[in-house]
Amino acid sequence: MADVMLMKDIEETADRLGIDLAQVDFDAIRLPPGEDFGIISDDEEVLQEESLEFDSGFGNIIVVDNLPVVPPEKFEKLEGVVRKIFGQIGVIKDDGLWMPVDPSTQKTLGYCFIEYGTPQEAELAKEKTDGYKLDRAHIFTVNMFEDFDRFMKVPDEWAPPEINPYTPGENLQQWLTDEKARDQFVIRSGSDTEVFWNDARHLKPEPVYKRPFWTESFVQWSSLGTYLATIHRQGAAVWGGASTFNRLMRFAHQQVKLIDFSPGEKYLVTYSSHEPSNPRDANRIVINIFDVRTGKVMRDFKGSPDDFSTGGTGGVAGLSWPVFRWGGGKEDKYFARIGKNVISVYETETFSLIDKKSLKVENVMDFCWSPTDPIIALFVPELGGGNQPARVSLVQIPSKEELRQKNLFSVSDCKMYWQSNGDYLAVKVDRYTKTKKSTYTGFELFRIKERDIPIEVLELENKNDKIIAFAWEPKGHRFAVIHGDNPRPDISFYSMRSTHNSGRVSKLTTLKGKQANALFWSPAGRFILLAGLKGFNGQLEFYNVDELETMATAEHFMATDIEWDPTGRYVATAVTSVHEMENGFNIWSFNGKLLYRILKDHFFQFAWRPRPPSFLTPEKEEEIAKNLKKYSKKYEAEDQDVSMLLSEQEREKRRMLKEEWEKWLNEWKRLHDEEKLLRQKLRDGEASDEEEEYEAKEVEVEEILDVTEEVLSDDFDQE
Repeated sequence: MADVMLMKDIEETADRLGIDLAQVDFDAIRLPPGEDFGIISDDEEVLQEESLEFDSGFGNIIVVDNLPVVPPEKFEKLEGVVRKIFGQIGVIKDDGLWMPVDPSTQKTLGYCFIEYGTPQEAELAKEKTDGYKLDRAHIFTVNMFEDFDRFMKVPDEWAPPEINPYTPGENLQQWLTDEKARDQFVIRSGSDTEVFWNDARHLKPEPVYKRPFWTESFVQWSSLGTYLATIHRQGAAVWGGASTFNRLMRFAHQQVKLIDFSPGEKYLVTYSSHEPSNPRDANRIVINIFDVRTGKVMRDFKGSPDDFSTGGTGGVAGLSWPVFRWGGGKEDKYFARIGKNVISVYETETFSLIDKKSLKVENVMDFCWSPTDPIIALFVPELGGGNQPARVSLVQIPSKEELRQKNLFSVSDCKMYWQSNGDYLAVKVDRYTKTKKSTYTGFELFRIKERDIPIEVLELENKNDKIIAFAWEPKGHRFAVIHGDNPRPDISFYSMRSTHNSGRVSKLTTLKGKQANALFWSPAGRFILLAGLKGFNGQLEFYNVDELETMATAEHFMATDIEWDPTGRYVATAVTSVHEMENGFNIWSFNGKLLYRILKDHFFQFAWRPRPPSFLTPEKEEEIAKNLKKYSKKYEAEDQDVSMLLSEQEREKRRMLKEEWEKWLNEWKRLHDEEKLLRQKLRDGEASDEEEEYEAKEVEVEEILDVTEEVLSDDFDQE
C-alpha cells in the first residue's frame, strides 16, 4: 500500500510540473553521493540482513585450546576423543569439527573449532568443559568464538578511565520519613500496577504512583523495601526514588521467569528455562546473580533441571525455588544450594565455594539457614533400610564445624522451622508406628542460643493428630499449632519459657473446633490471625495471645491471600483472580476492625512494602512498650483531630445533601403552582388541591346490562 501511495504522489507531482513519466529513464537517475532521501534500496536491505547474520552467526562455535599436538597418524584418534567428549553435550554439526594443521610439520596446532546446532549448546559446552583435564599435561581452555572479536578490540596501550564528578543520588529511603508514619503497598489489577499509601486514619488508600503495562508477569519488593522489581522479556528492572519511581538499573536476562533478592538486597538472583533445539534433550536452566547497584553479573550457573532440582520444597516445573538460599543475616556473606550428596556453600567476596569444595553429606534431602547467624540446619533421611538413623545437624559456616546433631528413628518426613531471631529451631518429625501402617507427629525443639544447644521433645496430647500448620511468634518465644483430622481442628499455643523459667516448653491453651487452616502472626508478635482459607471460605479470628482471648471474628468470603503490614498495625486480606467474583482487598486493624474495602476486577497481586530493621536496641523497644502511654498522647491527639475532620467532612456532606433536597423541593413547588389552573380545569372547576376538603357522596347509577325483545301472540282476541 505504501508503494502505491508513493507512486501516486510521484504522478501528481509530475502532472503539476508538466513532466511525462513515460519519457523518463529511471535507471539513468543518480542521487548525490551519500544521499538516499530516506529511500533504502533493495540491495542495501540485503546487505543489512547479511551484516546482521555475520554479526550474530558465530554464537554456536567454541574454540578449544590446550589439545595435544599430534602427527597425521594420530589425527583420527584425537578427533575421536574430542568428538566423544563434546558430542555428549550437544549435536556437533556435519563438518563442525576443525583442527588446524601446521603446513611445515603437518602436526596439529593444539586447538580446534567446534560448531554446535544452537548457541545454547555451545554455551553449555563452554560451561561444562572449560578446565576439563584430559591428562596431566592437557587441561582444556574453552572460549566462545565471538569473544575473540571482543578481545581483539582491546587497545594496545592502557588509558586511565575517565573519572566523572560525584553527583549525589536520590534518597531511596524517603518513603520512611512520611509524617503520618504510613506504610505503602503495591497492587496489580488488569494491566495496571499501582502503589498506594495505606491512609487508615482517613479510611482509604492514597495514590502514590500508577503505571499501565509496568511488568509482564509480577512485581516484587526487595527484602528491605528499597526497590520494586519488574519482570520483562529482556530481563528484570528495579525502580525507586524519593518522590516517584524511576528506573535505577536493568538486568539483562532473556525470558526471565523468577527473581529473588538477598536479605540485605545487595544481590538479585534471576532464573530462566530455555527449550532445546532437540526435543529429546532437557531444558537448559540459566541462573544469574547480579550486583543490584552496578548491574554486573557476579556469577552465573547453567545446566539441566536435574542439576538444580535436588531437595527443597515448592517450586516451578519441578524446580525448587529459590535454588540458592542466603545465609549469614543481612550482610549477604553466604549463599548455598543443595545437590546430590552435597551442600555447596559460596561466599560473596569471591563468589566461589568456601575452601574450594562443597560440604559432603551423604543423601542430604533439605537444609535451611538461620535467619540471623551463619548456621545451616540440614536433614538426612534413614539409610541402609533403617540401619542408619535419620538425623538433623547444625553446621557452622565457614568452619563447617558440626555444632549439634540429633538422630531420629522411623522417620517418614521432616520439616524445619527457624524462629525469626534465630533463637529456636523446631523440627516437625513424622514417624511410622510399629506396624508401619500409619504415622504420628512430634517436635524436636532446639534452643540455639543456650549452652550445648539443648533439645526438647514435644508430643501433642493426641499424637495421632494431623499437623495442619505451624508458626513461630516473630521476635518472641511462643508458637502455634493447628492440629486435628476433623473439619474443625484445634489450635494450641506453647511457650519456650515456663512460668518458673525452668527452660521447659509449656502449653498455654488449646482452642477447640476452629474453622482455621492457616496461621498469620503479627510481625510485632502478641497478636495472631487464625484464618480459614480455601474450603473454610475466608473465616477470620483475631486473637490476643498475651490475654488468651479473641478480639474479633469476621469473614472475607473466598479470601486467597493474607499479609500483615511490616509494623503489625494493619492486615490485608485479598481475593485474587483465582476466583472470578469479589476480586479486591480489605484492610483491617490489628484487632479485627474492617477499615476499608477496595474492589478491583482482574485483581492479581497485593504486597506490603517491607521496612528495614529498626535501629533501636531490644532494651529501648522494651522501654518504649512499657511507657507507651507517654508516647501515644501525641498520636491520640492527632487521631482526635482526624476524627473531628472526618466528622466535619461528614457534616458538610450532609449539609450539601440537605441543600440539594431543599433545592429540588422548591423547584417542585414552583412547578406545582404553575400547573394549578391546569389541574383546576381537569377537576371541572374544583379549585382546591387539598384532598381533605372534598366531600364524599353516594351516587346511584343505573346500568342496562342486557336488552331482550320478545313477540307475543294475540290469542285472547279470537276468544
